[in-house]
Amino acid sequence: MALVIVAAIGVLAAVIMPGTGHIERSMVIGKDMRQVYDVLDNFHRLPEFSVLNSYDAHIKYNYSGKAFGPGAEVSWTSSDVRAGNGSLTVDSATPDFNKVDGTAKTAQIVWDLENGWKGYDKTFTFALERQGSRNQLTNVTWSYDVKYGWNLVNRFANLYIHGDPDSFIEFGLNNLQNVLASVPNVDYKDLIPYIRQTDPTPVLLVPVTIQLKDGNDAYTGSVSKAISQIQATAKKLGVNVTGPRIVFTTNYGDTTYTYDVAMPIDSSALNVNGQTQQLTAPTPPALDNNAPADAGTAAAPAAAEALKPGDHDKFGRLVVDGDVRATLAFGGPALEGVWNGTFVGVRSTRDELKAYALTHGYKFDDVVNRSYDIMAKPEMKDAQGNITSYAEFDVYLPTTNTPDQTPEQAAGIKQPTLDVAGPAAAGSAPAPASTAAAPAGKH
Repeated sequence: MALVIVAAIGVLAAVIMPGTGHIERSMVIGKDMRQVYDVLDNFHRLPEFSVLNSYDAHIKYNYSGKAFGPGAEVSWTSSDVRAGNGSLTVDSATPDFNKVDGTAKTAQIVWDLENGWKGYDKTFTFALERQGSRNQLTNVTWSYDVKYGWNLVNRFANLYIHGDPDSFIEFGLNNLQNVLASVPNVDYKDLIPYIRQTDPTPVLLVPVTIQLKDGNDAYTGSVSKAISQIQATAKKLGVNVTGPRIVFTTNYGDTTYTYDVAMPIDSSALNVNGQTQQLTAPTPPALDNNAPADAGTAAAPAAAEALKPGDHDKFGRLVVDGDVRATLAFGGPALEGVWNGTFVGVRSTRDELKAYALTHGYKFDDVVNRSYDIMAKPEMKDAQGNITSYAEFDVYLPTTNTPDQTPEQAAGIKQPTLDVAGPAAAGSAPAPASTAAAPAGKH
């Protein structure tokens, strides 16, 4: 009789328990809402902020569906029961990504969840709201909702909603903030990047360093000098320059700018110092294992032997003549943005591309596969030296782990041209320009 009474009480308790469950946690993150939105509208950075990896360092992820936005999917398998097997799907994202601009004060993204937790119709919802005096902060409210229906066992699971679901959210919020901290504080809402496929292309290049205090004149002067060197070397080699100048950025520091000025040529085999050499792609410089452990107490290493024509520098590039090097450039996907203005604006576009890549989960390497820009059209001036037409630059960030198209490409959003100017913030530099000349094989 006592067991019957206990069972009856248990059933009654389950019946009066709610048929749904809800928890939520909030945090203010010091990033623009568009950046937060983009990280949450795809799953490529999920492993970096999810609690799952803390359970199982060997967890396996599989990405399917769309790369970004509603329809994007990720599933995981793990031998650790705490992580288990499961999947997430972006169910909805409002407003559309291209409407998350300065006028949008709120946004919402919903993930559908399938895993071993009790219940059904399980969802994570992210409510985003701009905060701060300049709307530079984002309040993120991450909530979990589940239905239990009339399954009495599942209803009892609501007692434990503050267990695994709560831990998932709390851990995720804290680490989401850390992931976003790696993203440059730049506004890329006006950027319309495309993913371009490029072919390996032989180039001649000259390394250059200028003082930033010397301004645009130092930059344009150094580029013109390097172009003259490259053209003279190409003539000696009996090869032809086949396209406009390219600038590979090595380091844009506080006081100096270091870069390579390059031009494409029509041969990947060069006869240097009496030997025909096949050009190859750059390689990471080897670590000097013989360097002294403590430079302050050990003797200084001997000066590096001067490179001669036919040698290869630390990046594996062929030394051709004086400062001129030869290598294979490009090859593979690159994220492309366009800019119309002075070279100063190229840096901003490059930073926007990096921020965009980080929020979308595209990987890039600044050491070997450096960002570069191609002058599609030169700056034009009148007889008095006044600018009548700004230079046009195509800016590229070589990437890996990229889909075939950016969300902008997939949505059919056209990159701006001089005839159809793209959106530009008030008081900003000139609007981005059209994409004209490009690396060989760009498509």
